[in-house]
Amino acid sequence: MDKSSLPKPIPSAIAVGITLLIWFFIPVPDKVSPNAWHLLALFIGTIAAIIGKAMPIGALSIVAISLVAITEVTRPGKPEGAIADALSGFSNPLIWLIAIAVMISVALTKTGLGTRIGYNFISLFGKKTIGVAYSLVLSELVIAPVTPSNTARGGAIIHPIMRSIADAFGSSPDLGTSKKIGRYLALVNYNTNPITSAMFITATAPNPLIVDLVAKATNSAIKITWGQWALAALVPGLCMLLVMPLVLYFLFPPEIKMTPNAKELAHTELTKLGPMKISEYITLGVLGLMLLMWAGVPALLFGPAMDLNATTTAWIGLSLLLLTGVLDWEDILKAKTAWDTLIWFAALVMMATFLGKLGLVGWFALSIQNGISYLGLGWMGATAILILVYFYSHYFFASTTAHITAMYAAFFTAGVALGAPPMLLALVLAFASSLMMSLTHYGTGTAPIIFGSGYTTLNEWWTAGAVMSVVNLLLLVLVGGVWWTVLGYI
Repeated sequence: MDKSSLPKPIPSAIAVGITLLIWFFIPVPDKVSPNAWHLLALFIGTIAAIIGKAMPIGALSIVAISLVAITEVTRPGKPEGAIADALSGFSNPLIWLIAIAVMISVALTKTGLGTRIGYNFISLFGKKTIGVAYSLVLSELVIAPVTPSNTARGGAIIHPIMRSIADAFGSSPDLGTSKKIGRYLALVNYNTNPITSAMFITATAPNPLIVDLVAKATNSAIKITWGQWALAALVPGLCMLLVMPLVLYFLFPPEIKMTPNAKELAHTELTKLGPMKISEYITLGVLGLMLLMWAGVPALLFGPAMDLNATTTAWIGLSLLLLTGVLDWEDILKAKTAWDTLIWFAALVMMATFLGKLGLVGWFALSIQNGISYLGLGWMGATAILILVYFYSHYFFASTTAHITAMYAAFFTAGVALGAPPMLLALVLAFASSLMMSLTHYGTGTAPIIFGSGYTTLNEWWTAGAVMSVVNLLLLVLVGGVWWTVLGYI
């Protein structure tokens, strides 16, 4: 037996203690049913276990599904109905969208297309350090729509390229020379990740969860499409990507300003990769086709009959990659991130859904609404408070998914009740859900990878995160406000 796979005693004890405390010792509030309160106990216990990393999130999700079925909190006295409810998350198309998209993104790594894209940008813009930074930004932006694992994108594809460049200029944590260029590029590498994650539904795993939460909170009156999300995020997102490297350049100026060797390194690496293979051309074609379908281009050109569901598009893309041999079934079976995502997404979506159905989210939202109403603010002021509290509470979360699952629905419902335009609020909170990743070295899976490479100190990382949080929020409100007015959301 591998002891490392066992639950961690202290985080597990805390999670269990919180669950039991809520279930047995905290009185059920007025207007809340006992079943809803007990499901809340299981939910908060699960979130606490995720934050404390008591077990891998997939394993915790299996336990959570089992507990929901055993306790029958969704359908008391009906075991068949309880297990059906516990497993209902697996029927959600958005969950399958993200799982299939993760499988598809394996092709970027397997064929080398992701690495080739990165080095091609560096070969074009790599004469100066700032140019190298923008090359990393552009590389991630290009692959973001089809890499729903932001950790894989920023940590497994872009970060090795960034480290190769730093090494080429003798900038290494081991040599104590991080300030030459490595510190700056590492911070750009990371701070690109939250912005690109905010720009597309398929750029990070929790985004489809947000779409689902909004649809359920509005009784399907608002169903955010891939195209709507991308269009709304386009202008503020591009502005953030343009400004971010300049801000970090000012905060943490690299000692090396000119980088002619970067272009040489890129050419060397591209030579090693050789000419583009057939598998890369196929992957590029499939990804391009998927982006066109997600953006609704076929429907615009040929009519509503060509309008496909986003999840159907993902299945088509995966099927094409399998039929052409770019991916094989072993690649799919080995895509552990995809299967892991499928499990934990299903569990969290299921619990969040039934918290809404049982009235708990509505009660919590009303409590928030009443608290802010006492301040006598208009909907803009009230929305600003909601967003700031939601955003900066991420300091207390080590999982973006846990944060969104715990807070998004209630804050969205409260904001709508306070008068905020529903579509606008849904999108702003959605974008904030990714941008808040910038704050800490544990805010998302990409953070420990890049921070762990040692190019920055903890103080430098948190300073960069705090400054970029302010810059990104200002650009989101100011640039986004103008853009969303043009789009008719304000």
